[in-house]
Amino acid sequence: MPSDGPASLLPAEQIAQLHKDNAKLRRINAALIERLESGAARPDDAFAAFQHSVVLAEQVRERTDALNHALHELKASHLLLSEAHQRAETAHQRLVDAIESISDAFVLFDPDLRVVLFNRRFKALWANSRLRVASGMHLVEVKRLMHSLLREEPRASIDEQPLYRLRNERWLQVSERPTRDGGRVMLFTDVTRVKLRENHRREQALAHKSYLLQRAVDNLSQGLAMVNAEGVLELWNRRFLEVSGLAPIASHRHFCDVIADSELALLTPASRDDHGQPIHELEQRLFDGRMLEIRTHPLPTGGFVNTFTDITERYAHAEALHQAYQHLELRVHERTAELTCLNQQLLREIDQRRRMEANLREAKAEAEQANLSKTKFLAAVSHDLLQPLNAARLFTSALLEQPGVGPLVHNVSNALDGVENLLGTLVDISKLDAGVIRADVASFALSDLLDNLAAEYATVAASEGLRLAYVPSRLRVRSDVQLLARILRNLLSNAIRYTPKGRILLGCRRRGRKVSIEVWDTGIGIAADKCGEVFQEFKRGEAQRPDQDRGLGLGLAIVDKIAGILGHPVQLRSQPGKGSVFSIEVPCCRRVPRQAHTLVGHMPMLQSLQGVRIWVLDNDAAICEGMRSLLQQWGCRVTTALSEEDLARQVNVARARVELLIADYHLDHERTGIEAVAAINARRDRSIAVLMITANYSNELKQQVRELGHTLMHKPVRPMKLKTAICHLLGGQV
Repeated sequence: MPSDGPASLLPAEQIAQLHKDNAKLRRINAALIERLESGAARPDDAFAAFQHSVVLAEQVRERTDALNHALHELKASHLLLSEAHQRAETAHQRLVDAIESISDAFVLFDPDLRVVLFNRRFKALWANSRLRVASGMHLVEVKRLMHSLLREEPRASIDEQPLYRLRNERWLQVSERPTRDGGRVMLFTDVTRVKLRENHRREQALAHKSYLLQRAVDNLSQGLAMVNAEGVLELWNRRFLEVSGLAPIASHRHFCDVIADSELALLTPASRDDHGQPIHELEQRLFDGRMLEIRTHPLPTGGFVNTFTDITERYAHAEALHQAYQHLELRVHERTAELTCLNQQLLREIDQRRRMEANLREAKAEAEQANLSKTKFLAAVSHDLLQPLNAARLFTSALLEQPGVGPLVHNVSNALDGVENLLGTLVDISKLDAGVIRADVASFALSDLLDNLAAEYATVAASEGLRLAYVPSRLRVRSDVQLLARILRNLLSNAIRYTPKGRILLGCRRRGRKVSIEVWDTGIGIAADKCGEVFQEFKRGEAQRPDQDRGLGLGLAIVDKIAGILGHPVQLRSQPGKGSVFSIEVPCCRRVPRQAHTLVGHMPMLQSLQGVRIWVLDNDAAICEGMRSLLQQWGCRVTTALSEEDLARQVNVARARVELLIADYHLDHERTGIEAVAAINARRDRSIAVLMITANYSNELKQQVRELGHTLMHKPVRPMKLKTAICHLLGGQV
């Protein structure tokens, strides 16, 4: 309880000081009055003395008021201190009463861990001993006294509160908690009733488990006997008594004595055979003919468990099986002799079939090798096959550009078209079969492909009396632009061939993340039962235009094979007499803003090559001459050369003005057109636009040409396609 000594002395001292100051002021006041009275004899100083006394009186009054105010505040503070002291004493008494009302023993330690306060129940713990706990004792000393008086029980985990057992069989649970000021509180809770109830529940649970164990053991089909470490029989079941033929056994008998009263053999983990090896199981035949299997199992805590199993039926079954085995073995010997004879016959037949299969495999391998050699040969010689055809095409195209051309030139051009289509189709199907063609998938604007195809085939359709309608698209797709162009060219050519009159439509439909490129025609149509056959090789339509060649029937087969390489599904819808719709689905990618182009916008560009300067580099003189004739018919100023040196002799490569360089990929001395173009551009301040022509369809070449920024065109070169490509490359230059 806090003391009131220093706090109560403070107001008294201040009051005494105030009394001293008041007395001093009175003496000063008296002295001033006396001085005033003594100076009254001098009239000239009377008024001044009076004024001075008035000022002093005012000062005394102010000082007196201030002292009275301070005295009043001190009295109020003294009253508040008295009330606080009284409340503290009341709170302390209530704390003591609360601690005494707690049913547990309570002890409080200060921040120095010394005893401050405890209740009667804590004091009663030490009543029957010579040990005493007093205020000011340290926590360590209290715990030492506790351990000498109480016995701590082991805890299951560190988090559990300690449990102590007294000599009078009482149980205490000790909980220790810190206080806010750094001290400590300890509570001693009497848990004797809880402990007794817990022990009672454990005993009941153990008895129940023993009952359940005995019931489970009694219902086993095996006899069971459990022996403790001293060799005393502790547990057995009814089946053990039945097997051993014993009457009910008294408790706490030695197992060896029990077995001695029966005809059973004694088996323990210590049993050994004649060779000193341990015996864990044995079989014993009883006098009544039953067969028992006895097993022993040692226990980790000492002792063992024996099991007794009646295996009489198992022995009977084993004997029956042995007899059956003897009988079957005799039959097996008989059947083996018969099967041996049949097996020899089968071996001879298998040997004959094996030789026949080997001959068939050899014949098949030879046929496949011959077919593969043929396919590879056609794919490899495509350049040599298409080179003279390309020259002939250029010459006939140049002749067709001249006015007044006779029908003979048209007939030659048509014949070359047929040969070109046949050879191109054969080469394409051979390359597809040989696996030479690989997809070079990239992202591109669909309009770059469809605009050129529409411009190219609009003229072809017009020459056949048809109209090609085109719906532009601003979508971007991921595919191989060359292979996709070949598919669409075959579909457009097929539509023109089988449409006697009407129109062709080229357009797109957006289908989710894919775009369907569709070719519609108003042709003769295809019967429903023939729609699957048109994609097979050498399958042609029955009815077509009388003035056209029938072809080889490989166009749609090539479409199907290329679509398989690209992974783009091809669909066909057709009605006989109304027309057909061929569509191919291509995956879309991110759309980019682009102005739409129309077919009308492309047509004037095809006539604007007048005065364009073009260099042609090809090691074939016929190709150079044919290209010169064709380009000059279009108004171009052409310079042809068989090599770089030949070109340098004709023009100043470094300074001459030129808009386009057309180069063949295969040149003399194993030099490529790419190397020649690089050498020419290296000598110029500004690179020339390049159109590379080749019969090589490899993806590596496509990728290389694309990375260099050149344009690639495959042989045989079609005049309209060539003119469209030139106009596209020159762009705003013409």
